[in-house]
Amino acid sequence: MVDVQGTVADGFEPVRDAFAENFARRGERGAAVAVYREGRKIVDLWGGVRDADGDAGGVAEPWERGTAQIVRSATKGVAAAVLLLLHQRGQVDLDAPVGTYWPEFKAAGKERVLVRHLLSHRAGLPALDVPLTPAQAIDGVTGPAAVAAQAPAWEPGTAHGYHAQTYSWLLGELVERITGRSLGRWVAQEIAGPLGLDLWIGLPEEETARAGRIADIEPPAVTAPSAGLRVRPKQAVTDAYADPESLTRRAFAAISPAADENDPAYRAAELPASAGIATADALARFYASLIGDVDGVRRLFAPATLTLARTEESAGPDKVLVVNTRFGLGYMLHGPASPLLAPGSFGHPGRGGSLAFADPESSLSFAYVTNGMQKNVTADPRAQALVRATARALS
Repeated sequence: MVDVQGTVADGFEPVRDAFAENFARRGERGAAVAVYREGRKIVDLWGGVRDADGDAGGVAEPWERGTAQIVRSATKGVAAAVLLLLHQRGQVDLDAPVGTYWPEFKAAGKERVLVRHLLSHRAGLPALDVPLTPAQAIDGVTGPAAVAAQAPAWEPGTAHGYHAQTYSWLLGELVERITGRSLGRWVAQEIAGPLGLDLWIGLPEEETARAGRIADIEPPAVTAPSAGLRVRPKQAVTDAYADPESLTRRAFAAISPAADENDPAYRAAELPASAGIATADALARFYASLIGDVDGVRRLFAPATLTLARTEESAGPDKVLVVNTRFGLGYMLHGPASPLLAPGSFGHPGRGGSLAFADPESSLSFAYVTNGMQKNVTADPRAQALVRATARALS
């Protein structure tokens, strides 16, 4: 039995039970979960091991308070906040063409791609004609140049499809063109610093040097995604991913071969689509700050910005994920493919497990991170067990 560490507020014991059950029944390896309500932390749990070799004959290193983890696409929710906050401050027009800020982007029929299209996965740029190597993906130059030269896969604004990898270079370059700062630096200075978050898009060298600070990620044994199985049969998604010519496969293989996510160089890279590193507490606290004040720090999203984040921009068949998905401006919305807490919730999962979101109506934020990747994209059974337990505790 895994020794679950941490605390829960009275009434939230079901979350501890579900967390322990994830280790006993759902193949959990190392993980943490945190929940805030009205700016106060009410769940803070962790357990398991943080290294990738612990149960393969090596000495298992325990997950500790403060262990951080790569959260894959849950990073997108943090990146989206940057564009929305720049809009809130009057520095970017969401309805302006991307080329207004990034002239080179106008190439190959993209003159009418709007900033809001990038956030809502409607730009038509989920895949590259020529995938990038891991080294090219993180060099800060090749990725932006590739998406600027890429022709759209569909007429921008007319449909949506998940921009699994290209989101990194689209948002990252746009933020740098607007602010003169990299997206990771902007997050560090404007969000993580003021809120005291152990959250990075681009892990600093000093954090890399701290032994045991970052949990190793273990890829799933089966790589075919299983997003939205409540909506479409598993075979439909699996077949699309297996077909090397499909948009699904090409989108996820925009970096090929796949990068080593435990490589210090990858962890240090600023990839806002997939390489953020955070503790569960930091992600939950981040989402808490979008909807309310936290420890004297004024809420980040004004009411109008919060409305933008969770107002449906894209819905229906996703050209990449195959299943029906729903997006606001940068955030996945509650639905069968990505169940959150309630209809008004908004957030983002990470492929293989992680999940973070906020629910303004209940003044609650939630985050779960794991290093034991499983084969899902959006609806991880461990995360969903914790969400259901949180809902029971609220009822």
